[in-house]
Amino acid sequence: MNEKTLQNRSLLVLLFLVTIAFIWILLPLYGAVFWAVILGIVFAPLQRRLQLRFGWQRNLTALLTLSICLVIAILPVIITGALLVQEGAALYKNIESGQLDIAGYVTQLKHSLPPYFQHLLDRFGMGELSGLREKIIKSAMQGNEFFATQAFSFGQGTFEFVVSFFIMLYLLFFFLRDGAELARKVRAAIPLAEHQKRRLQLKFNQVVRATVKGNLLMAITQGALGGLIFWFLDIPSTLLWAVLMAFLSLLPAVGAGIVWAPVAAFFLLSGAIWQGVVLALFGVFVIGLVDNVLRPILVGKDTKMPDYLILISTLGGLGIFGLNGFVIGPLIAALFMSSWALFIETKPRVQLP
Repeated sequence: MNEKTLQNRSLLVLLFLVTIAFIWILLPLYGAVFWAVILGIVFAPLQRRLQLRFGWQRNLTALLTLSICLVIAILPVIITGALLVQEGAALYKNIESGQLDIAGYVTQLKHSLPPYFQHLLDRFGMGELSGLREKIIKSAMQGNEFFATQAFSFGQGTFEFVVSFFIMLYLLFFFLRDGAELARKVRAAIPLAEHQKRRLQLKFNQVVRATVKGNLLMAITQGALGGLIFWFLDIPSTLLWAVLMAFLSLLPAVGAGIVWAPVAAFFLLSGAIWQGVVLALFGVFVIGLVDNVLRPILVGKDTKMPDYLILISTLGGLGIFGLNGFVIGPLIAALFMSSWALFIETKPRVQLP
């Protein structure tokens, strides 16, 4: 082994070690760094347009873009999250005090079912109302206890949240200002052909923008429409159901229907015919059509991934990374597909005789 080869290998080992060490020290703040990068990618086109239109200094355009991002993307999420925790804690108290009579709803639903379905419930051991009510009440209490716990934890971790929030804003400013230069440096360090690096970077940006801008706006729209019809029908905890519908609408083949459809069925079975019909029609022809109309407009063909891959990558990402996983999961899946596509294209083809 000559001296030049030894130096190159030593440099690679050093790069690997210091990179691992750098990632390790960033892990406590990975959420702040991650969302600074994601928001920087999403709002970079706006920053470039402001720069070209007004010709201001980069510091000024980055600050203006950061302010716009704060108003339209960050503050609404924080306010909604705080209201959601309060409403979840209030719902937990109502269930605990008996003000919200889940047992009565279960009894009413059981007696409103046709005899065949009641007999079917008996066969599966779900006909005993007392046991069934206890299970449902216990599940509801556990679910809403989570929100109460989160409210307490949020109060305890306020300082940590504030620190992470301002770190994210601080990093986002520099990513907006120097993002293009940083991207060029990263591309130059990757040992791939230029067209391959350009393709991977394009795929990365497309998936991030399609997931955050497209799917998130679609989820907000579906959640807002679901919350509006729930409020109109005077269903308790409207905000809680609206956020749940928005979250579920991120998942292909699941959607907000898993929330509004059972409620519509309960209305119909319990004799509230007009409420059930209105909710069912609104869910099918308004909430349901949002996915078919808005998804092609907002997301388009940017991800170029089948729905089943988006579903399993989103669920897997949520299971590993928490809320951040709805972006990280599809992003990893898209880069996985792109990397293998590049490998297949560059692999020498075997010539058949």
